[in-house]
Amino acid sequence: MDDRRKSKTSGDDKREGAMDKAKGRLKEATGALTGDKDKKAEGRDDQRSGTMKEKKGHLKDLFK
Repeated sequence: MDDRRKSKTSGDDKREGAMDKAKGRLKEATGALTGDKDKKAEGRDDQRSGTMKEKKGHLKDLFK
């Protein structure tokens, strides 16, 4: 059996990053509307994570 994992493509990273950013914006807005500071902070963290994934995808493109 092959235990190696299939590596993600740059497009996968960019797509996941965009989804994380959208999810984060939604969480942040929900937290702001409901006054839930933790949910708002979680949304900001998701957005940062998404931005990093997108940048990772762009770096993969540069080194092809």
